[in-house]
Parts: sequence; C-alpha cells; structure tokens
Amino acid sequence: MKPAVLHLVAGLLGLALALSPALAQAPAAPPAAAPAIAAPDPGKPLRYGGDSTSGAPYTFKDPADPDRTVGFEVDIMAELGKRLGRPPVFVQNDWSNLIPGLDNGLYEVAINGLEITAAHQAGADFSIPYYTTFGQIVIRRGDDPVQTLSDLKGKSVGTLKSSQMEYVLRQAGGIDVRTYDEEIDAYSDLKLKRIDATVMDFPIAVYYAQPDRALQFTGQPVGRIEYGIALKKGAHPELLAAINDGLSQMIRDGAMHKILDSWALWSPLMSQATGDMRPMQAQPVNYDAFVAATQPKGWKAQLERYARFLPQLGWAALMTMQISILAMAIAVGMGALLAICRVYGGALLDRLAQVYIEVVRGTPLLIQVLFIYYGLPKVGIQLDAFVAGVLALGFNYAAYEAENYRAGLLAVPRHQMEAAVALNMTETQAVRNVIIPQAARIVLPPTTNDFISLIKDSSLVSVISLVELTKTYELISTTYYDYFGTGILVAAVYLLLGLPFVRLAHWAEKHVSRGMTRSA
Repeated sequence: MKPAVLHLVAGLLGLALALSPALAQAPAAPPAAAPAIAAPDPGKPLRYGGDSTSGAPYTFKDPADPDRTVGFEVDIMAELGKRLGRPPVFVQNDWSNLIPGLDNGLYEVAINGLEITAAHQAGADFSIPYYTTFGQIVIRRGDDPVQTLSDLKGKSVGTLKSSQMEYVLRQAGGIDVRTYDEEIDAYSDLKLKRIDATVMDFPIAVYYAQPDRALQFTGQPVGRIEYGIALKKGAHPELLAAINDGLSQMIRDGAMHKILDSWALWSPLMSQATGDMRPMQAQPVNYDAFVAATQPKGWKAQLERYARFLPQLGWAALMTMQISILAMAIAVGMGALLAICRVYGGALLDRLAQVYIEVVRGTPLLIQVLFIYYGLPKVGIQLDAFVAGVLALGFNYAAYEAENYRAGLLAVPRHQMEAAVALNMTETQAVRNVIIPQAARIVLPPTTNDFISLIKDSSLVSVISLVELTKTYELISTTYYDYFGTGILVAAVYLLLGLPFVRLAHWAEKHVSRGMTRSA
C-alpha cells in the first residue's frame, strides 16, 4: 500500500475514534417505516371486537367527544392495521362474550385486556403478548400500607369479576374477595369504606385510582398478567402469524413503546418483557387528556356535559323503542295463538302450548337471549344481533301474554258461545266475532303493563352487542365516573318513553268500553 494511502486510512480511523463517544451519546435515528406484512385478505377491513364499557384505558368513549371510541388498544389496532394493510373496524360486544363472538363470526379478532390464561386459550387462539402488567393494590389514603397479598388476609378486597386477579386473590386464601362488573364500582365502595382494598390490573389503577386524592397505591406488584389478541380457535392460522409478526415489529421499532408512553402505561415490567430499554418515547398526552376531561367541574360545566349526552341518549332511546315495539308485536301475535291453542285447540295443542309456556316462564330471559344468539349458531342458525334480541324478547313475552289472553277468553261467559252458535255461527266465527272482542277489553290493561315492562327488559339485549339505552348509560357512567347524574337523566328518558303508552292505554280502555256499561 502506498504511503499516501496509509496516511489517508490512518486519518479516517482517527476521525472515527474521535467521533465515537459523541455518536454513542447521540439519539438514535427514528426507525424507517416498517414494511407491510403479508397478511390474508389485504385491503379487507379487519373487524375486531371490544367492549367500550370496559373503561379506560383499554377501549372506551372519549370523555371529550362521546362519539369517538379511543384507548391504547384502539391505537394498537390502528398501527397493526397499517402494517397488515387492513383498516381496523371496531365492533361493540359485551366483555364476557368477546370469545363467543369469535365463534359466531361477529369479528375476526378480539382485543380488550383479554388475559392469556389456560382457560382463555382453551376457547381461542392468542397472539404473543402485546402488554405485560401486574395487579396493583389500592387503599384509602391514610390507611395503613400493605406490602403483599398476605397482608390482605382477613380483609375485604374488591376486584373485577372473572379476571386473573380474582383467581389470584382466591388462591391466596383467607381474603374476603368481592367481585365487580365495573372497576369504578369497586373504587367507589373502597372510598365508602365498604371494602378495605382493591387489587386490579395496573392500567385500571392508573386511570381510576391514581388521579383520585382519596386513594393511593401501595405494596408490591401482584402476579404477572399478559394481554393478547384472541382469534377463533384453529380458524385463522395465517392471520395469527401475521398479527404476531406485526406485534413483534411494533415492539422492535419502538411503535409499541410510543403508544404506551402516550397513555402513561409503559413500565419496568414492559422493558423487562420486551427488552426495550429506551427512554420515554412520547409524552403522556392521552392520559393527561383523560384526567382533564373527567375531573370534577362546576355545575355549569356539568350541565354542558349532560347536554352533550342528549344526542347519544336519543339514538339509544330510538333503538330501545324499535326493539320493544317489534318484540311486543311478536309477543301479542304468538301469545294470542298460544292462548287459542290452549282453550280451543284440543288436548294435543293444549299440551304443546303449555309445555312452551312453562319452559319459557321457568327460565331466565337473559339465558334465552344468550342461547338464541350464541347457542343456536352451534346448530347452524346464526342470527343478527338485532333480530336475535327482538326474537328473544318476543318469544319470552309471548308466554306471559298467552296466559293473560287465556284468562281473558275464559272470562267471557260460556253462554256467549252458545248464543252465537244458536244464531247459526260456526265455532270459529263465534270465537272471532264474539269471544275475542270481549276478551280484548279484559286483557288490554295487563298487555299495556307488559309492554312497559318489556321496554325496561330490553336492556338485557346489551349482552349481545346491541347498544340501547341501558348500555349507553353504562358507556357514559364508566367514562365519566358518574352514576348519579347520568342515572337520573337515563331514568327520565325511560319515564318519558313509557308515559305516552300509558296515556294511549287509558284512551284505548275508554274506547273499547263504550257500550259495555249501563247508564245510571
């Protein structure tokens, strides 16, 4: 090698050595845009199930704009959808029915703080963990601190029903475990001194306990919790592989870190689980926005917030009335048919109608709703959520209407039928023209009462992903931590829905009673 070349190489090596400390301290360049991942059905919307009543920070209604669904899992799905080349579409479903929803084909994947446990893996396939966390003990501020679960023995402790923390608490033994459907109910009971502590997933505690000055974190992390994306068992191996690739890529290039930082959810446990030791990648803007939007405000701001709810409650009330009216139409028609079978159908039809009535009245309406929506697909009958809800309510109330109508038919004096037959009517004509009109006057009041009850029972269809009035109440209450004012508002809406039908019933009773009473 020539001397000039040697001098040039030595100079370049010296320059590199001189710059190496500065390069080591310089921030890493932002990662290049991740290449698209080969996923099945590119361009097709990726429907994913979640429960927007599950609360922050998972998937919930934006307190600043109730029309938007937000959450760290919403952001994860948005980023994952970009990498898969499939725009994500959120599908509302009750949390406890997210995995059955996969079997019904409501969506391809489910993500909503679903823990990767043996029980869950028996019913669905799971992706690699996208978030690893732990249980956080929370007590009232000023109470004696606790360090471990053993310190909670002999105390009443609240947690979410069917969660991994419920299992951990029960396995610990000696703890009075109180389970809740909504996390805010547990924290409310803690502040009211109905329980001594709560143990729930760290993200829940960060959003519902940490901003509350009446509560405080205490103790060591409890257990280890891993969240995964669920898919129908054995149905989508290619999609599962693509999702795993996408999540791995998001963890490697820091996109996952950035999302979790924006929601104030990155923790040392996540650094340990992913090997990502980078410093904070984003400011906790989403957490700050949530706290600002949900903190108590003056009465004027509160009234403005309730006013923003009105359009949402209006659409929910419309859904409630659609379900109730259609279900009642089925109940009246089917109930009348069952009643006629019992009174005039002979021994066989009477017995068949009686069996139907006793079975339906002897089982809870909620079980019937779940059976029609989630059970029937096992035998090849798959129904839309709206249709399933209407049919479940209609079939259930038909049994009660049948007994009302049967009582009305039997209340008509027997000689009315005899007189009609004596006037050369057939038995069918007598029933249609003489018996039924008189029975209708008798059964109108209980039918009206049943319809008002049906309006309220329509709330049960929320378990099959229909967002009606009661479900909307849950959405709003869990978002704003406000059951009191929102409850009064929703109760007023239910009252307004029922009052017109009460007035209509009074008018109908007077109308059909004309000519039935003798003047004094």
